Amino acid sequence: MQINTSTITVSPKKSFQAIDIPGHARLRGQFVEHLADTKVVAFVVDASTVSRNAPAVAECVYTSPNDFVENSCIGFRHLHHVLHALTSLPASQAQPELLILAHKSDLKSNTVSSHTNPHTLAINRVKTILERELEKRRASQSGGVNIEGLGEEGERSDMGGLECGEKEGSTFKFDEWEGGEVSFLGTSIVSGSAEKGGQESSLQSLWEWLQDSM
Repeated sequence: MQINTSTITVSPKKSFQAIDIPGHARLRGQFVEHLADTKVVAFVVDASTVSRNAPAVAECVYTSPNDFVENSCIGFRHLHHVLHALTSLPASQAQPELLILAHKSDLKSNTVSSHTNPHTLAINRVKTILERELEKRRASQSGGVNIEGLGEEGERSDMGGLECGEKEGSTFKFDEWEGGEVSFLGTSIVSGSAEKGGQESSLQSLWEWLQDSM
């Protein structure tokens, strides 16, 4: 129930400030206050529950000034808010990158073959579900139908941000999103793996991505 800020060092010459904004309705919208100084917006989805919580996913996101942003809850409504905010920035302002993290991807690994990468499975699941739910919102808006869940305090029913430059009849796809490139990563809650002797960090993929991107 409070915003957390920390300076993260990824190398002797590279560091950035990360801000985690809680997903509570009275706080989550504060991410827009930091967009002017943000390089990356990271949207965290619980990959272990996204299937059964699909209608709610996309409601929680966080930003971090001067570089990175992170959050720890899920919600589709808020993801739509983030897409809308990013595409509504003035042309003179550099648009932050959007990173979607499929967290807790290891919790589903016992349901698939040991040869299947749990991160890949989680990313595919999260991406498919997010695209499906955002397409529902886009279709509802284009049809002039009130979107379920909108109308809450501080929320709008006329948001954009879901444009894909698609042909007639196509559906929302992150790969075709007009707002820019969207990156997906899988992270875990337990560090290490049998193959690597338990030495790999649960956030290894995120750490490597930040080293390359920041």
